[in-house]
Amino acid sequence: MTSKGKIKYQFSEQVWRYEGTAGWYFISLPKNSSKEIRNNLRKEEEGWGRLKATAEIGSSQWKTSIWYDTKNETYLLPLKSEIRKKEKIEDGMVITVTIIL
Repeated sequence: MTSKGKIKYQFSEQVWRYEGTAGWYFISLPKNSSKEIRNNLRKEEEGWGRLKATAEIGSSQWKTSIWYDTKNETYLLPLKSEIRKKEKIEDGMVITVTIIL
């Protein structure tokens, strides 16, 4: 879906927490969307498969990046603490996200 030359993806997926010491929270983009993004925008990726994006959850919108996970063949959206607190997001919840590239 496009809007003013931008590409939008909206999806609902489960929040998960990385088991490492940092304990980051993520949401994985659907594989079909990730495949489309990778095929069309790979040239725009920066180091480690990073692609600049704007994310929207609830009433929150912020500039961020999505990261390509080669092991799972999907992009990951990190959910920063400020957004999780504001939107009352917890590990395991299914949330609706809009990504604008």
